[in-house]
Amino acid sequence: MPSPLPVRDGVGATRLHVPLTGAWPTVAAYMVERFFHLDPERLLERFDRGDIVRADGSPVPRDAALGSVEFVWYYREPAVETRMPFEIEILHQDDHLVVVDKPHFLPTTPGGKFLQNSALVRLRNLLDNADLAPIHRLDRATAGLLMFSTRPATRGAYQLLFEKRQVQKVYEAVSELPENGTLPSFPVVYRNNIEKLRGQVRVQVDESKEPNSETLVELIRADDRVVHTLLRPHSGKMHQLRVHLAALGIGILNDRFYPELQEDRPDDYDRPLQLLARELRFVDPISGQDRVFTTRRTLQEAPVSDA
Repeated sequence: MPSPLPVRDGVGATRLHVPLTGAWPTVAAYMVERFFHLDPERLLERFDRGDIVRADGSPVPRDAALGSVEFVWYYREPAVETRMPFEIEILHQDDHLVVVDKPHFLPTTPGGKFLQNSALVRLRNLLDNADLAPIHRLDRATAGLLMFSTRPATRGAYQLLFEKRQVQKVYEAVSELPENGTLPSFPVVYRNNIEKLRGQVRVQVDESKEPNSETLVELIRADDRVVHTLLRPHSGKMHQLRVHLAALGIGILNDRFYPELQEDRPDDYDRPLQLLARELRFVDPISGQDRVFTTRRTLQEAPVSDA
């Protein structure tokens, strides 16, 4: 469903589904209850200013009866953001595709308290392209290669590559050496069942179910402090690599979610998650060319080669 509002400052309008029936006399009353954490009067003033609109772009008045409109659009009004102190590096750009090196801590798309501090919004503003959209995603904590489509007409062709698992993805991770010094027998293929449940920040693992995720883990090197591994995921489940390494007893350094969920606290830019999207390989569906993209970033805790 197309938005009646244009992209503004790199950010698209938010769409909200409004119930057609219920205990609320008006659309505004429903939104006041739905967004109970916001100042009700400020929200009602947005109706009066015409900031909340229907699919045809016309304003929804504050007295619009419930059932008179099913979807409304509006721009989010987040708290003032402090710009994160790092930049996105563009590695490749053509008429259809942009490939960037995403830093740690920057989310792929806007969400929660992150709006201008997202890879998508920064790139839209930098390239002056409101049609830019991510083809896949990286966790906010993960750094490395991220691909964006520049044109809606060819976006589906690139998305299909990921759906059909025709993109070879390679990651690196650095984990703390287990206390007993015993490592898995590399290379190792790890499989399990991962499910993302609504409202939970971590995924759920169910060993009784058929595996739906698979990762090949290879050893790069290890020293008396850390283990540096190469990861080749066959599937793309949320938090898959973090879950698999934690299950192998070599949870990724600075991971706040696995194996144990840590208390929420401000980001420590000096302690990024030691996970990096290192390489992407695929046959370009438009040009037919073999594409290989490699990150220029490194993991700060990786052991130094003896060479």
